[in-house]
Amino acid sequence: MSDQTRIALVGATGLIGTSLIKKAVGRADFRIVAIARNEMALPPGARMEVLVAPTEGWNEALAAASAPIFACALGTTWSKAGQDEEAFRAVDEELVLDNARAAKEAGAEHAIVISSVGADPMTSNFYLRVKGEVERELRKIGFKRLDIIRPGLLRGQRSNDRRILERLGIMASPFGNLFLQGEKRKYRAIDAETVAEAMLFFAGEKAGGKFVHENDAIHRAASKLDRETPISTA
Repeated sequence: MSDQTRIALVGATGLIGTSLIKKAVGRADFRIVAIARNEMALPPGARMEVLVAPTEGWNEALAAASAPIFACALGTTWSKAGQDEEAFRAVDEELVLDNARAAKEAGAEHAIVISSVGADPMTSNFYLRVKGEVERELRKIGFKRLDIIRPGLLRGQRSNDRRILERLGIMASPFGNLFLQGEKRKYRAIDAETVAEAMLFFAGEKAGGKFVHENDAIHRAASKLDRETPISTA
């Protein structure tokens, strides 16, 4: 449909990216344009575009996507990065910021970016410090609206195996969440599908500004998402 708002998505093959694609199936208000390094399997009913390019060509893909909204679900883990700071920053800092700037240059005025609970550029924790530094730089790019999403431990079916400690944490999360009250609620585990629903809700928001959303705000946004939009057949 011509009135669909296009969302350029990087990090489309990860847990949140795939959840976002599934939640967008059949919606008449948004059309996902995924940018990936390889061809990817799509959920039944998905009517979307996939632009395949090496990461160094994603700036051209973002320009071709011509999307007013940029969604970023990129991220690696300390383990996958080989516990190497430079390798970790290459994905979670450089690739995120390079694509955000390319999206802005291509005309995107709204960015929705996945960060992490506890992100802080001043912390001694390397992972959370990088996340905080990235958030700080994102605010400088000049998007009309910036939504930074800070979920807790993500629950959901990943295409690759989780680390043992992560799997144990998810198994224990329903019990552990009971003890995370008050200010600690933001550290509760959260379903990736809930995060994806919140992203779609934020994609429909028109007010400008820079916003940070932690678990309670993510849940509220997901609960407000209109799930009754007419089905798109385009």
